[in-house]
Amino acid sequence: MVPNMEKIKMTTPLVEMDGDEMTRIIWQMIKDKLICPFVDLKTEYYDLGLEKRNETDDQITIDSAEATKKYGVAVKCATITPNAERVKEYSLKKMWKSPNGTIRAILDGTVLRAPIIVKGIEPFVKTWTKPIIIARHAYGDVYKNSEMTIEGKAKAELLVTTADGKEIRQLIHDFDGNGVLMGMHNTEASIKSFARACFNYAIDQRVDCWFSTKDTISKIYDHTFKDIFQEIFENEYQAKFEELGIEYFYTLIDDAVARVIRSDGGFLWACKNYDGDVMSDMVATAFGSLAMMTSVLVSPDGKFEYEAAHGTVQRHYYNHLKGKETSTNSMATIFAWTGALKKRGELDGLKDLVSFADKLEEASIQTIEEGIMTKDLALLSTVENKRTVNTEEFLDAIAERLVAKI
Repeated sequence: MVPNMEKIKMTTPLVEMDGDEMTRIIWQMIKDKLICPFVDLKTEYYDLGLEKRNETDDQITIDSAEATKKYGVAVKCATITPNAERVKEYSLKKMWKSPNGTIRAILDGTVLRAPIIVKGIEPFVKTWTKPIIIARHAYGDVYKNSEMTIEGKAKAELLVTTADGKEIRQLIHDFDGNGVLMGMHNTEASIKSFARACFNYAIDQRVDCWFSTKDTISKIYDHTFKDIFQEIFENEYQAKFEELGIEYFYTLIDDAVARVIRSDGGFLWACKNYDGDVMSDMVATAFGSLAMMTSVLVSPDGKFEYEAAHGTVQRHYYNHLKGKETSTNSMATIFAWTGALKKRGELDGLKDLVSFADKLEEASIQTIEEGIMTKDLALLSTVENKRTVNTEEFLDAIAERLVAKI
């Protein structure tokens, strides 16, 4: 801590959602080295590590989302979404669903992701000179699905029972043998919230808004998204877009991918839930690294959940457990914390807290631009005389520059 510096006070707690594996280790390091020496940190803590989720039958994930609705701002560490291997590894009661999916469903929000731009790390797509913002619908689809295994011959039907008891049936498939079946849904209210969030953010950033689905194949499900976006744009946003000189257009997702690769960036790309999951990883990787992507979930009523957009860095964690040195990029997790602290400061009128978050971001970017970086970035950076450091050394270097700024 800076000598004689009084810690910055907070008036309302953040909802803190801890996570798994290497990101959990980094989470604590960031608090110890970059936040707690300067901020009198107030959080309502929820352990979303896989063991605790299993112990509580995932109730702790639901509780953390409800707390976010109460306090308005949350910060989340990366978490494991278990597969069959993880069920065995952690002796789980069941294959728990994605905690991100659960939280997003409860908040009914939109995930906005954008790359962290630093000098010396050039995008793999050479035409990209401006950030590409991915707006990802955060409700329904495969993240809120129902699925089952089909054994032997069977007839699968879609059955809807209306409020007055009427049954509507539609054949899905006549199975001749074993197979799998999945049902998913969305709601008009959530799609409308998604559309408005995208248009509002495009106006705020003064960038074009693209939206893409596959309505030529999904003539009801995806087409509904397309129709709702168009209706809301024409009735509520078109005049403002024209005034600002920005554009909204719809295209098929395969065409959108081709357009994105040929573009120079500088727009918001709105995607359905899983599409956004995949495309945000593609954009992040093309800009440099999955660990260089900011991510915030915004609910229709103005609740915010900031998170690291990448996974739990499993391989580094196993090396860490063996006592081996790791060089794990912590930028996305740092920016999750700064985003949450900044928003908490804005909502509570705490200018010092906002200023601190800005300085921490500046110190983090400065560290990389001055040639001190983790291995993943060193492989990409064109900075001369760069120095590859381990996980803890990188955070120490940021702390030095943060102290100087403060």
